Amino acid sequence: MNLADQFIPFHAQYTKYFELKTRSVVQQSYQYLCGLMQANKKNIDRMVESVPETNSQSLQNFISHSPWDAFALMDQTSKDVNDLFGDDPDSCLIIDESAFTKKGSKSAGVSRQWSGRLGKVDNCQVGVFAALNCREKVSLINTRLFLPTSWTDSEVRCKKAGVPKERMKHKKKTELALEMIESARSNGLSHKWIGADAFYGEDPSFLRAIDNAGETFLVDVHCDQPIFLEDPKPYIPKRTSTKGRKPVRLKTDIQHTTVAQWAANQSDDAWQEIVLRDGSKGPLKVRAIHGRVWLWDRKEKHAHCWHLIVRHENGSKNKLKYSISNAHEKTSIERLAFMQGQRYFVERAIEDAKSSAGMADYQVRPWTGWHHHMAMVMLAMLFMLKTKIYYSDSYELLSCNDIRELLAHFLPQRAITKKQVIEQMKIRHKKRKYAMQHHKKPKINKSD
Repeated sequence: MNLADQFIPFHAQYTKYFELKTRSVVQQSYQYLCGLMQANKKNIDRMVESVPETNSQSLQNFISHSPWDAFALMDQTSKDVNDLFGDDPDSCLIIDESAFTKKGSKSAGVSRQWSGRLGKVDNCQVGVFAALNCREKVSLINTRLFLPTSWTDSEVRCKKAGVPKERMKHKKKTELALEMIESARSNGLSHKWIGADAFYGEDPSFLRAIDNAGETFLVDVHCDQPIFLEDPKPYIPKRTSTKGRKPVRLKTDIQHTTVAQWAANQSDDAWQEIVLRDGSKGPLKVRAIHGRVWLWDRKEKHAHCWHLIVRHENGSKNKLKYSISNAHEKTSIERLAFMQGQRYFVERAIEDAKSSAGMADYQVRPWTGWHHHMAMVMLAMLFMLKTKIYYSDSYELLSCNDIRELLAHFLPQRAITKKQVIEQMKIRHKKRKYAMQHHKKPKINKSD
């Protein structure tokens, strides 16, 4: 199994995205893709040490400044992933985000913000990602870099980081997610539903937008999510006096509860044991409960009657996962439980992208460079997915890390002497020393 023989023609399918009006960066795109597979760390310095006929300046220009279209490449990648799944009823589009710890303040979008990986606020960049998933098969297909208001409020700062003019307007993460959902729709992807975690589920406008677009969703919500057990029938109260303002706010006479309170009130007999899928240690089973509930954001004239499914998380009776879905009213609890469990795979896709394709190893500051790097990572992940499917009969347990190690072995390695190894180390030390000195340089107070 010489994957290098498949890697070259795979890349050749995408060369048109690197043929620019003034010059071609096809060679650099192939070298960068090889670097994502061959280098131990996927930054440019390490790529140059591993991939033949490369140099740091050429690869840095390719990823940071070259005007090739990352979004066009991601669009094509998404279509090619979709083709692998066909019109499978289990295909779904999953939204998630990931944080990338960074030092300094010049990398596009970097700010002190929540990092889910660290479980705390830290200096980082945050990307919103879309993955296409069909049972255990999954690949990232799209992304948007989140820009906090500390960036979008400063046009000068955005310009220095190369943020396009049309991207300088602040958008919530849910709005970025909706952008990618619309992109998936316009690209003709055949996913059957959309999934996301509770951060997205807590935004009523996000759920309403998906529902209004005719998409089916199953989205997690927090334990304090308000629900109604009957139609709240919103209404505007009649004016009872000539004094004061005319009532304009909708209200209801129906008392609401929360998803956690609803689950706590269910009897033990109401919970069902459901087999989600075969796991590495046998069938993966969960205990779940299901009901039809009403959601109302206190703004719309009509409430929505949707599914609520709750399951014990990781076999624990004290930890529950709550999800809301607008699927057809006759959708079974078994189907809803399966849909709920699929969100695991986007987390697996991000983990594989970081560990096997260098998603977090980049060293670029510009907005363009960040999206370029992510587009190349997604291209690498597509190759890995195709390889796993192609060899599924012969190598059932083939992983992304297996493929990376095989490619690192089969792809041509840069011939290097002992003297060159020392020289490369000196170059790294020089850059490291400069970074340390620059970091310690005292800031000048412009008011002085």
